[in-house]
Amino acid sequence: MTDNTKNNKTEVIVVGAGPAGISAAVTIARAGHEVVLIERGSFAGSKNVFGGAIYAQPTREIFPNFENEAPLERLNIEHKYAILGEEDSTVISYRHKTQDNVSYSVIRGKFDRWMAEQAKKEGVILVEETVVKELLLDGEKIIGVKTELEEYFADIVILADGVNSLLAKQIGFRKEIKPKDVALSVKEVIKLDAQIINERFNLSDDEGCIYEIFGGPMLGMLGLGFLYTNKDSISIGLGIGLDALCEKELKPYEVLDKLKQHPTIAPLIKDGELLEYSAHLIPEGGFKKLPKLFGNGVLIAGDAAMMVNNMHWEGTNLAMISGKIAGETALSAIRQKDFSEKALAKYQEDLENSFVMKDLKTYRNLMDEAHKRSESFMGYYMKEINGFFNMFTTVDSIPKRQKFRKFISDFVKQRSIFELFKDATSGIKLLWSILIK
Repeated sequence: MTDNTKNNKTEVIVVGAGPAGISAAVTIARAGHEVVLIERGSFAGSKNVFGGAIYAQPTREIFPNFENEAPLERLNIEHKYAILGEEDSTVISYRHKTQDNVSYSVIRGKFDRWMAEQAKKEGVILVEETVVKELLLDGEKIIGVKTELEEYFADIVILADGVNSLLAKQIGFRKEIKPKDVALSVKEVIKLDAQIINERFNLSDDEGCIYEIFGGPMLGMLGLGFLYTNKDSISIGLGIGLDALCEKELKPYEVLDKLKQHPTIAPLIKDGELLEYSAHLIPEGGFKKLPKLFGNGVLIAGDAAMMVNNMHWEGTNLAMISGKIAGETALSAIRQKDFSEKALAKYQEDLENSFVMKDLKTYRNLMDEAHKRSESFMGYYMKEINGFFNMFTTVDSIPKRQKFRKFISDFVKQRSIFELFKDATSGIKLLWSILIK
């Protein structure tokens, strides 16, 4: 690092070589300015975990030719929503084939490494296996970082160091994470022959399928499962609110094992070989838990800024675009030679005008209502959906009208009028905030 910067001083330091950090660094380097990207892992992507998909449109904004150059797994042409009971399930499928706003399954270790290589080609100085211990301050201004070896200085420091950003906490931009504000996600990558994947998921070569999974071993908890098809492997996992895991004294890998044994899921991964297991915290607080995003000489992007859209399981796209906007803000400050909080407020303004903040605002009440009514929405109604289809598709000697009446009668008896009213009120409040407010 000292070989590339005079007296350990550069224009911008970015901490964290995930999608947000790389996007910020690339944006700055392309404009011809000095930027150092510091990654604590042995290589970019070695510490990063996510479900399995990146989105084409935002990725093109950073890497226009990534679809021809990046190590992609499959183009996702089908999206399935599986509501699991204890033994049964209801699966809704949407299938499409377009080259516009698509997503691709990727392996983060490969994809992030590729992004890092592109960043280096653009002039980014990548420093790996280096832990930033703390931020350096001159009064209230951030002037650099301290690693386990040396101190390095910059006009601007961009923090993209993940959900548990200790550096953002150091300067008081973030409080301690509460269990209800994060989910613990666990994931396995299971090796399967490409042809077997094609047959089980009704795919052709390079076509992919995504499952979003509700219920099953997660019934009654604020948690979701996922499954992604790769070229010759399956990524399967789940994320459950940390508060629910603590309350129920559950180990997430045990819940994942139960999910894998469900009659709907087990055939999809049958005879597969476990290649990888990983765990990671995911921000769940949404808009209401965003930290302060800018200050004197500092910007925060991606997971470090709690930027995840829980409703749509979107994180990498928000990370990349927030990183890009952070990079553009840094360039504006460099041109003006003004690195004050007032100058860097442009970051917040530009985020407000982007889909990132607009989407986070749209779902700002989602997690509050979800926590209040998780037993209802993620438990009772999931069971009732499967119960309805069981009743609707069963053929016997009982008249259909009698079946319908019994289903409605049982529905009301098992859920008091008061509870149904509270559920409806919560749902209406949520819809009102999404569609109107």
